[in-house]
Amino acid sequence: MKEIVSQKKDYAQWYTDAIAAAELADYAPVKGCMVIRPYGYSIWENIQKILDEKIKETGHQNAYFPLFIPKSFLSKEAAHVEGFAKECAVVTHSRLKSQEINGKTEIVVDPESKLEEELIVRPTSETVINAMFSKWIQSWRDLPLLINQWANVVRWEMRTRLFLRTAEFLWQEGHTAHATAEEAEEEALKMLEVYRNFLENVLAIPVCLGRKTANERFAGADNTYTLEIMTQDGKALQAGTSHNLGQNFAKAFNIQYQNKEGGLSYVWQTSWGMTTRLIGAIIMVHGDDKGVIMPPKIAPTQIVIVPIYQTDEQRAQTCEMAHNLKKRLGLKVVVDDRDQLKPGRKYYEWEKKGVPLRVEIGPRDLAAQKVMLVDRITGAKESMGIEEFCANASKILDRIQMDLFARALEFRKQNTFVLDDYSEFKKQVDETGGFFQMHWCESSDCEIKVKEETKATIRCIAFGTKEESGKCIYCGKPSPRRVIFAKSY
Repeated sequence: MKEIVSQKKDYAQWYTDAIAAAELADYAPVKGCMVIRPYGYSIWENIQKILDEKIKETGHQNAYFPLFIPKSFLSKEAAHVEGFAKECAVVTHSRLKSQEINGKTEIVVDPESKLEEELIVRPTSETVINAMFSKWIQSWRDLPLLINQWANVVRWEMRTRLFLRTAEFLWQEGHTAHATAEEAEEEALKMLEVYRNFLENVLAIPVCLGRKTANERFAGADNTYTLEIMTQDGKALQAGTSHNLGQNFAKAFNIQYQNKEGGLSYVWQTSWGMTTRLIGAIIMVHGDDKGVIMPPKIAPTQIVIVPIYQTDEQRAQTCEMAHNLKKRLGLKVVVDDRDQLKPGRKYYEWEKKGVPLRVEIGPRDLAAQKVMLVDRITGAKESMGIEEFCANASKILDRIQMDLFARALEFRKQNTFVLDDYSEFKKQVDETGGFFQMHWCESSDCEIKVKEETKATIRCIAFGTKEESGKCIYCGKPSPRRVIFAKSY
């Protein structure tokens, strides 16, 4: 198995190595796409299961909409199509045919199958969903309409990285329609809180909540709210967004309803989503030089039990105990009793996969009715009686979950800086990275200039930021508050 380069030596290579070593994903034959391997997909299945329950608890129902979108639909919302125009994959023909070329049979596009209207491969579903909303919503009694979709999308990215940015990825996208602006705003913030709860309590990732600037908001939205996280190389990663779409799409697609007074009103809308990027977030926030570390609540395998033996008799005894433990624990447990691998090799493999807790059972442990526990985060070992372990296994995993969150939160605190000097910022953002709380005059020009000169963007205007008079970090003009600048993925 290939060694993983250290984070400090080459963080980008470490990330790629960690994914390969854990067998999470691989590069697909199609440039820019990835194959999610079984272990990686099981993480996504766990994310789907838990997040889907949380979404449904808020009253949303799952549906499915077409992968193909008529080009004319995107033309109805100018700001929206402009935001995705350079990332769209376009279907122009409907079939292929065989043809003899230079004595060889080749497969070519049948020119006679050209479509009357090109189809766009779904980059996001606002337009096709709103075409259906315009049919389904007739009266105030039809509101609110709360829909969620689990699907794939295609955005033709030029620079790709496994899980973080690929031409095709998996996600969920919520789309809702409401009778009032207040209800839509409440919905957008409610789903942001659902995401925050999921990230912090399930993935053990601390987040910074806030509002995007006009330059950074979703194309076609009135407001975009974001969840920003800090990776271990000091960059920001957008983990999810929730958009208040106002009435922009409602007017474009004529989504009107008869209100209680008998007149016609346009609906107010939201959309929100999270993607397979979350797997990348788990790796970048929690991983170490040994590889990935899985938070127990999302881990495909929470505990691996490794029997240690030298004779057939010892094998039978330790394996029997291991399988009995698995039955008693009622958790996601794997017993690694492969004969062809020595214990050390097994430890190495499961460390690479980030299993939170390893349990070792050897002949001496069996005789003493004990097990050896090894914490994946610290590598600390602890001998514990079998009965005590069975009674406390869930609590041990909970502690590991909390330790991961605390460690990530402390890292973010140590790498968040308050600065007022632009020269110092330019130097530090390259040398250390991190989140920089700095004044901004709310000018788009200053925002763009900082991005051009430093590659750092305003990640968000964080919630709870105090009004504080100051001078813009770039131009020196008056600023009402600090915002968060950072380089990002």
